[in-house]
Amino acid sequence: MIDLRDKNALVTGASSGIGAAIARRLSKEKCNLFLTGLGEEQLRETKETCEKEGVKVYYKECNFGEFASIDELVKEIKSIGFSIDLYVLNAGISQRDRGFDTDFSIDQRIMQVNYWSSVYLVKQFKDEILTKDNVSMSVTTSLAGLFGFPLRTSYCASKHALFGFFESLDLEYPNVHVTFLIPGRINTPISKSALMGNGDKYAKMDPGQAKGLDVDKAASRAVKAIKRQKHRKLIGKSELLMAYINRYMPWLYYIIANKISPT
Repeated sequence: MIDLRDKNALVTGASSGIGAAIARRLSKEKCNLFLTGLGEEQLRETKETCEKEGVKVYYKECNFGEFASIDELVKEIKSIGFSIDLYVLNAGISQRDRGFDTDFSIDQRIMQVNYWSSVYLVKQFKDEILTKDNVSMSVTTSLAGLFGFPLRTSYCASKHALFGFFESLDLEYPNVHVTFLIPGRINTPISKSALMGNGDKYAKMDPGQAKGLDVDKAASRAVKAIKRQKHRKLIGKSELLMAYINRYMPWLYYIIANKISPT
């Protein structure tokens, strides 16, 4: 069990959804925060909420679809001397279209935001990470990162990739511990910003998403897993059974996955 009091956490995707909820939960643990994501007003609101817990909170808007924007974020973090103990890598974008109906540029964009941005970000701090005794990383993947699912080709691929890179990183460096947060359907607006094959936003709340686990409950379970240094934590409701069905009864998984509504 690790104590987060007076530790410093960088939270990406902190302007809404799971990222903002985790930030709020971390502030209750008396953890100082640097928040980043899209939407300066939303980031400021999260900052003000977290500051009520008596912790230091900084923020800077960042477009994780552009390396140059990440460079500016890194420059800001280093300039204020914010030494990161916990990386909460949560920035991401979803998808709502079939593979061959999705333009390749959209495949690239999803991979950039969901995968490459997190890899690029932590590598900018590699010198600092290597000199610390203990560094924690929380990587938000997805239930869809454990298997394929309709209308999620590139989304699934990007979440699969996170497992490959960060699990290897954990094994390579004794001072680095990675916790994979694996949410199922959580009640967040992620479907509204999901990309269609032509790049347009899906702009609708999935009925399944609306009935998902409350986001603050999800964040509470996430932070508990981080503190206990679990390697993997499934977070959700009954949909989590799909992880076990896919692993132990793959033939049944294919039957069920073709019948479940992807929205």
